[in-house]
Amino acid sequence: PRHEFESLTNQHHSGQRLRKICRWDQFLSLLMAQLSGRQSLRDIESNMNAQSLNHYHLGCRKIAKSSLARVNEKQPYTLYEALFQKLVNVVRDAHQGTSFVLKALYSLDSSLIYLSLKLFPWADHNRSKAAIKLHVGLDHRGHFPAFATITD
Repeated sequence: PRHEFESLTNQHHSGQRLRKICRWDQFLSLLMAQLSGRQSLRDIESNMNAQSLNHYHLGCRKIAKSSLARVNEKQPYTLYEALFQKLVNVVRDAHQGTSFVLKALYSLDSSLIYLSLKLFPWADHNRSKAAIKLHVGLDHRGHFPAFATITD
């Protein structure tokens, strides 16, 4: 619920009060960027503001890339760690007394790493760029990668 998110926000806030953007706006922007595959602040800003008619229903304001960059830089990431832990606990509590057991938790990430086409001609991403994709699976029991794979 939103009030639980706000209580976490108040616990993990540092510095002065935020004027133009709140942590909820930041969360929605980063969530939308992750789900839609956005890669830059300008891309996130244009994607969010293209859907400005839905901002009211989400409880969010217009996003500016400078404000988003400032919040990403100045505010601690610990809010999202606490939010993740709260969501894991919600899942555990919801399935308590059932046969569902959360034995292990893995996070998957795929990142595109751009390379020089002159040095790595085998990694041609398109005609003018070279890149590889790094796939990593993180095991949360020990915070070590369970696997890492590089593909072209």
